[in-house]
Amino acid sequence: MLGIIGRKIGMTQVFDAEGNIVPVTALQAGPCVVVQVRTPERDGYSAVQLGLLEPFSKSRYTQPLRGHVEKAGVPAVRVLREFRLEEGQEPPGTGAAVRCDVFRVGELVDVRGMGKGKGFQGFVKRHHFKGGAATHGSMFHRAPGSLGGSSYPSRVWPGQRMAGHMGARQVTTQRLEVVQVDPENHVLLVKGAVPGARNTIVTVRRSLRQKKVHSEGGGNA
Repeated sequence: MLGIIGRKIGMTQVFDAEGNIVPVTALQAGPCVVVQVRTPERDGYSAVQLGLLEPFSKSRYTQPLRGHVEKAGVPAVRVLREFRLEEGQEPPGTGAAVRCDVFRVGELVDVRGMGKGKGFQGFVKRHHFKGGAATHGSMFHRAPGSLGGSSYPSRVWPGQRMAGHMGARQVTTQRLEVVQVDPENHVLLVKGAVPGARNTIVTVRRSLRQKKVHSEGGGNA
């Protein structure tokens, strides 16, 4: 499998073989189940739809989702994500279990999740504008400055950096190294930070850009 669904547990730190502190993020990765298989003949592309197996309130279980899951004959799931398959890769059958041991130590992964929402923010915080002088009488402390030319284009260009809603969008952090894999507890430790707050739904995908694995039983990932 190219990826798995999980939740962000939080950040901690571990020690490597040389005794150095490594900041890591703990992810509750899986267990997942294959709900649907996309085929080029029927859907035009190859992909696998996974469902996250976790307890949830049945009041949030919509009728369309219930029918979709019952048709597949798999346990009740609420979170669904789709993973594209590589060309020539054989897809698993519907109902197959996917665990975090699809990854190995030293492998690079891309983690995608919803970033923290910051609400409505100004220019300085949202776009890191420098602002004006913080002296008495300047009257230009955190103002944006000019937004467009008076003669040409005589309007504000689309996409101009301005104050507005910040955060609460999909963010992907690439090339994070897998530090530890715990299949029994469905926990994955990756080096560095991942998007979102605690308990945020994330998808962990095998990175397309790998490097040589230096751990035991290594080789090229």
